[in-house]
Amino acid sequence: MRLLRVLQESEFERVGESTTIKVDVRIVAATNQSLAEKVRQGTFRQDLYYRLNVVRLDLPSLRERREDLDLLVAHFLSIFNKKLSTSVTAVSDDVMTIFREYDWPGNVRELEHALEHACILCKTPIITVNDLPLDLLHGKSQPVVNASNSPSSSSVSTPKLSLADALSASGGNKARAARLLGISRMTLYRQLGAAD
Repeated sequence: MRLLRVLQESEFERVGESTTIKVDVRIVAATNQSLAEKVRQGTFRQDLYYRLNVVRLDLPSLRERREDLDLLVAHFLSIFNKKLSTSVTAVSDDVMTIFREYDWPGNVRELEHALEHACILCKTPIITVNDLPLDLLHGKSQPVVNASNSPSSSSVSTPKLSLADALSASGGNKARAARLLGISRMTLYRQLGAAD
């Protein structure tokens, strides 16, 4: 009710005070849920929904706007080249095919992390399938087959990153190192404890 009053009347009282303070603010709210559906289910207040839903912007997920992949890949490569002091210029056609066919449950953030992982592992100016995180490759419905179509070429070998390499590449950030290794943070802590 207090939030509703702030939204409707643009005023509130601080905790422990009785003086009303008028404010001139705009509220920006974001969600990945369908609030209209939540209202129908009775799990979200209808009056709050209508007060928040004045100007609505629907941003489709990455899987619904695959035409943005080229721009996003170029953007993230530019960022990671500066951040990691690398000189990756592009991704291979095979990688772009994987990107276009993948469902991106983690949306743009998942693409960002996949490219960061690839930039760290990539030893050439072009990211190849071997540089991608394993979970991205395992999320594909079809195996990736190289032009040679040999049975051995359909299985993708991704270089394994060591614990020390992951920590070095992430600047000591354990959460990022765990993501690069494809393990949980707790598993990383256990491995660090075992290494001591």
